[in-house]
Amino acid sequence: MVDFANLAAATADVAMLASGAAEEHVTPSVFGVFNATVFVSLSMLVVIALVLWKKVPAAIGASLDKKIADIREQLEEAKKLREESEELRAKYESRLRAADDEAAEILAQAESEAELVVANAKKATTDLIARRKKMAEDKISAAERSAIAEVRAKAAGAATIAAQNLIAAKHDAAADKGLIDQTINDLGSKLN
Repeated sequence: MVDFANLAAATADVAMLASGAAEEHVTPSVFGVFNATVFVSLSMLVVIALVLWKKVPAAIGASLDKKIADIREQLEEAKKLREESEELRAKYESRLRAADDEAAEILAQAESEAELVVANAKKATTDLIARRKKMAEDKISAAERSAIAEVRAKAAGAATIAAQNLIAAKHDAAADKGLIDQTINDLGSKLN
């Protein structure tokens, strides 16, 4: 069960606090003059005096100046490094261009040498063909001469045999004697 009497009293207490009817709090102070605000202000003045007496702003300024000098030094070093890298880049670009030019020159030289080799090969092939043709023609003409000489020899042999047979058949010893005498007489006139 709910105790309505206690609930009503609690509600009255809450209403009184909300309306501002509650009692005021007393601010602590020393000798009635120095309250918490004065102590905080005095302690801040002491801290600021100590900071100024120990030259903390000068130390902070020196530290910042040192950092600024270090940053400037780093920037100068970075600038030098950048200049060196640009010089290296330019140097390597010029080397690359030179290498490209040299490669193009080597390629052109190789192409001209290849053309010269091809021309020499064509000339050598043409010369070889001409020599082989000449050799073939020489062999053919030698074979023709050999064949003609052989045919002539066979024809002469056949003619000799035919002449012997014809002479043997138509000439006798008396006819031969007349021819021999005539040849002997002609020799004397032909030798003088």
